[in-house]
This record gives sequence, structure tokens and C-alpha cells, in this order.
Amino acid sequence: MSEFDRAVVEEFRARGGRVGGLFEGAALLLLTCASARTGGRRTVPLGYLEDGDRLLVFASNAGADDDPVWYRDVRADPRVRVEVGEEAFEGVALAVEGEERDRLYARQGELVPAYAEYQRATERVIPVVALHRATLPGRAFAIGDELVKIHNDLRGRLAGLRSDVLARLEGRPATGDAGEGGLGAQLREHCVSVCDVLGEHHDNEEGRAFPRLEAQFPGLAPVIERLRREHVQVNRVKGELEHLLDGLDTADPERVRAELDRVTAELDAHFAYEEEQLGAVLNAVGPSWAPPRLAGADRRG
Repeated sequence: MSEFDRAVVEEFRARGGRVGGLFEGAALLLLTCASARTGGRRTVPLGYLEDGDRLLVFASNAGADDDPVWYRDVRADPRVRVEVGEEAFEGVALAVEGEERDRLYARQGELVPAYAEYQRATERVIPVVALHRATLPGRAFAIGDELVKIHNDLRGRLAGLRSDVLARLEGRPATGDAGEGGLGAQLREHCVSVCDVLGEHHDNEEGRAFPRLEAQFPGLAPVIERLRREHVQVNRVKGELEHLLDGLDTADPERVRAELDRVTAELDAHFAYEEEQLGAVLNAVGPSWAPPRLAGADRRG
């Protein structure tokens, strides 16, 4: 951070979002993003324009021919923190393209003529970036919310399987009718169903969602790489779960209970990490971005 920016940031925070000097009376926010070069966090003061539920910022760089560093940072990793007035929120920064960009930049140029001058000073098309709140009540279909629904469906299936296994071990009635083959066959079928749904969900992510996220937001690569490693671990866990049920008749009940608790905890930690790291990004990119059958788990039994 330059000394000038540092002074503005300190004054902004000390005075509840108000500053004097060059920015006296201006609509100003603080944007904190991950540095694509160092991996650390960078905070910059930026002018903004309200546009419904989102805030717009402009990568003008005072009319220079190069994009500002913060813009390159958010193109790599769109997860940001925004401070505006006395409010602070986690958000996602996405560039606005095409005709919408032109319309919004023209509006800002009319409101603040300096921005029109910045665009005339360079052949670079100055980017417009929309800042979306990570949590927005009443939103229409959002991919991140759909991801949580899929995970919750899987959490429910795992809880049901665990309950039935423990009932079997304790001699209690399990959920539903044991049907042909008895309760043991029912438990194995339940286990296969859970594993199939989990496998389909991960196949959708590996084949479509992850490659697209990596291409659009290279700064998310460490998150995607961790999730891929966890998918390998999940495949191992699925095999352990199936093996556990195959030997249920002779297994030690306490060992089975401990293994079920471990498997459930591992999967829940995996789901929680993915929701935390990618949920807001997936919500912000919009339904037109969604890979086909992202919600495949919801369509099964």
C-alpha cells in the first residue's frame, strides 16, 4: 500500500467511512483482496457507484494504460472484503462485460466527469467491477445455494445410514421395511445409494465446475487443489464404509460406531470447506454459468 493510500485507509476507518482532502464528500469504499503476486491481503480506497444490491468500482488507474494491480488481483481471486460507511461485508468481485459495462461506465462518467476524462486518456477499455455481497436474502436461484442443498441432502443420507446401522447393532428396528434379503441387504443398498450420489456430485465438480473455476479465477487454484485431494480421500472413505458394512455381522459395535463418526466428520468437514471457499463465488457468477446437472444429487431417489 502506498503511503497516500495508507493514510486514506486509516482516516476512513477512524472516521466511520468519511475522509477529507481530495476525497472530501466522495463516495468511497475500501476493497481488500488477495494479492496475486504475494498471496497476502491488499486494501485500496476506491470510488464507487451503487447499483441495486451491488456496488460498482472502476479500474481507471487515473487513465493510465495499465490496469491497476487490485484489478488483476480480483480477476485471479474474486473473494473480497468491502468496507463502505460503517458497514463491512464479505463479497465477490466480478467484472461487468460488453454493453452493460459501457452503460455503467457512461453513467459514472456523467456523475463524476473525471472518469470520462480517464477513459479519454487511454485506449484501454477501463473495466467496471461489480461487488456482490456474499449473503443476499431473497435471491433467486444461486449455484452456491444449490451446492449447499446437495451437501445437505448427502448429510441427511449419511445420517440415515448411520441411524440404520446403529439400530441393526443395537437390535432396534431400522427405518423402513427390511424387504427382500433382510436388513443387511437393505443397509448395503443404502450405502451404495449414498456413495453413488456422492460420486456423481464429485464427478460433476471434477469434470465441469472445477476446470471452469480454475480458468476464470486462477487465484482459486489452491482451493480447487485441496478439494481434489479431498475427493481422493473421500473415495477411500467410501470404500472403507462399504467394507465396514460387509463385515457388520461380526464387527465390534464400538468400532463400527467410531468409524461411522469418523467418516461422517470427514465428509462434513469437506462439505463445509467447499461451501465456505466457493459458495459466495458460485452464487455471484449466476445461473447462466452453472454447469449442466450441478444439482444432480437432488434428482436421485
